[in-house]
Amino acid sequence: MSASSADPASTPIGEGQDLENAVTRVEQELGRLFARIRVGWREAAVTVHPDLQPLGYQVLISIASGKATSAGAIIERLQTDKSGVSRQVRQLEELGLVESMPDPEDRRARVLVATDLAQERIAIARERYEGRIGERLRSWSTADLDHFVELLGALGR
Repeated sequence: MSASSADPASTPIGEGQDLENAVTRVEQELGRLFARIRVGWREAAVTVHPDLQPLGYQVLISIASGKATSAGAIIERLQTDKSGVSRQVRQLEELGLVESMPDPEDRRARVLVATDLAQERIAIARERYEGRIGERLRSWSTADLDHFVELLGALGR
C-alpha cells in the first residue's frame, strides 16, 4: 500500500472522491461476486444431493479435502456455530456422504471421512463449477491472472 493511499490527508484534492468512488465500485463488484459464489455453492450442493444445503456442501468439501475432519476443525475453518455444523454432519451421515471413524492417532477420538459416493458427487459438482469459472479465467492473460491472485491475497490478509 502506498503512503498516499494509507494517509487520506496526503491524497491530492479531487483524487479523494475518485478513490472513494473506486472503493465503492470494488465493494459492489465483490458483492456481486459473493452472490454468484453462493449460487454456485447452492447448485453444487443440489448436484451432490437434492436435500443438501450450501453450508452442508461446505462442510462436506472441508471433510473431503482433509482440511477439517472433526467438528471443531470444521467450525474453525468455516467460522460458523457448533449447532449448525452438528446438524450438517448428521445430515451428511444420513445421506451416506460422510462416515465417522476412529482416529488412527487417537482411538478415543473420531474423524469424519467422505464416502466414495460423496467423492463421486463432489467431482461432478466441481467439474460443473470449475468449468464455468475456468472458461472465464482462461480468457485472461497469465500476467492478469497472476496479478489478480496477488490482489486477492492482499485483500484477504
